[in-house]
Amino acid sequence: VSTDLAILLVCALIGAFGTKAFIAQLYSIPSGSMQATVAPGERVIAEKVSYRFRPTARGDVVVFDGKDLFNAASPGAAMFVKRVIGLPGERVACCDADGRLTIDGSPLNESEYVYPGDAPSNVEFDVVVPPGKLWLMGDHRSDSADSRAYLGSPGGGFVPEDRVAGRAMAVVWPISSARSID
Repeated sequence: VSTDLAILLVCALIGAFGTKAFIAQLYSIPSGSMQATVAPGERVIAEKVSYRFRPTARGDVVVFDGKDLFNAASPGAAMFVKRVIGLPGERVACCDADGRLTIDGSPLNESEYVYPGDAPSNVEFDVVVPPGKLWLMGDHRSDSADSRAYLGSPGGGFVPEDRVAGRAMAVVWPISSARSID
C-alpha cells in the first residue's frame, strides 16, 4: 500500500508540474490597472496552449514577464496582466479628433473594456510596433503603468512576444467573482 501511495503522489506532482509548466497557471492581480475586467486581489487562470497554434490577437488579455521592462506594482512582482492593443508592424496612436486610439489610422472601439470615466489615453503617443513586440495597455487607463509609461525607456514600452506567459481566460478567485475574460 505504501508503494502505491508513493507512486500516486509522484504522479500527482508530475501532473501538477506539467499543468503549470505547459497548460495553465494561476496569477494574482496586485493592482487596479485592469479594472473593471480584473480587480485587485482576484486570481486569474492563464492558459499557455493557444499561442502555440495562433498568434496573439488584439484585445487578448495576457499575462507576461515584465521583469526589467515594467516597474513592479508590488515588491518582487515580475508578472503583469495587460490587454494587447498593438501588434507587430502596426502604428498605434493617441488620439484622433474624437479622443480614440487609432490602429494604422482607423479608430479603435474600446467601449467594452476601458474603465468607465477613463479616456482611452491621457498621454499622446504615435508608435510603430516593432517585429516580435506588442503594445500593451491596462483597461483602467488612469491607473495603469503600461506601454505608454515606458515610451522613453530602453525598449520603448514594447513587450517581446516571447515574454507572454499566456492568455488570461477567467477569474477563478474569489469564487464569488468567478467569470470568463473575453
